[in-house]
Amino acid sequence: MDAFTPATAPAFERLAHEMADAARRAVLPYFRGGELSLENKSSDGFDPVTAGDRAAETAIREIIAAQRPDDGVLGEEFPPIESKNGLTWVLDPIDGTRAFMSGIPLWGVLIALFDGDRPRLGLIDQPHIGERFVGVPDTSAPLAMLYDRFGARPLKTRACNRLETATLFTTSPALFNAGSERAAYDKVEASVRLARYGADCYGYAMVAAGQADLVVEAGLAAYDVQAPIALVEAAGGVATDWRGGPAHHGGRIVAAGDRELHAQALALLSDA
Repeated sequence: MDAFTPATAPAFERLAHEMADAARRAVLPYFRGGELSLENKSSDGFDPVTAGDRAAETAIREIIAAQRPDDGVLGEEFPPIESKNGLTWVLDPIDGTRAFMSGIPLWGVLIALFDGDRPRLGLIDQPHIGERFVGVPDTSAPLAMLYDRFGARPLKTRACNRLETATLFTTSPALFNAGSERAAYDKVEASVRLARYGADCYGYAMVAAGQADLVVEAGLAAYDVQAPIALVEAAGGVATDWRGGPAHHGGRIVAAGDRELHAQALALLSDA
């Protein structure tokens, strides 16, 4: 199983579930668990990391080392490991550390499988709520599923082809640089019916689930976007950079459940 193919996709999905289970066990004791060890990784701002972030990523890396030693690893908290076979696991152990440290359950564990071309599998897990979103877009029958206490059910984006009827998520307007980037985002926000802040990865999950329509963000890393991209695409949506190109290396991203809506958002964002 050295390549991702339709035949091997189920095995890779099972392994991703195993990784997410391990991350849940590692991270949950730290959430709302009293005194939380916290460090600031930035010298000119606030970029927090907690013991929970490191514990979750360590748990995932241990599984990769034991079962897939030739795979690469790109994670937020520890140095990358170069792939020997073209496959790389892209990890954000806690996407939404600010929410995590504030006791808000809108953070998630992100796990993606990247083959050098695009993310082939994406998983967003919310351990406290017990919701797991999984997307495998590039197979003959794309898989997009939600697993929770009610069981398993398929996900599909909803039809919404006009900005004026759309629900938009962004983590924070502070993501956007002052000037053309913020101005372009403001045009999109002014055009939609409803804009919501603070969801981190959960906004992408809601687009995949057909509960929201659009996510616009900037300043992201590969480990922030690869799992959400795979999930949204598997559910029938589209995710690109602000010029319509690939977004899997990070930067600026616009994800939509409807392709017409995506095109309308791109038209407003392209000036940036």
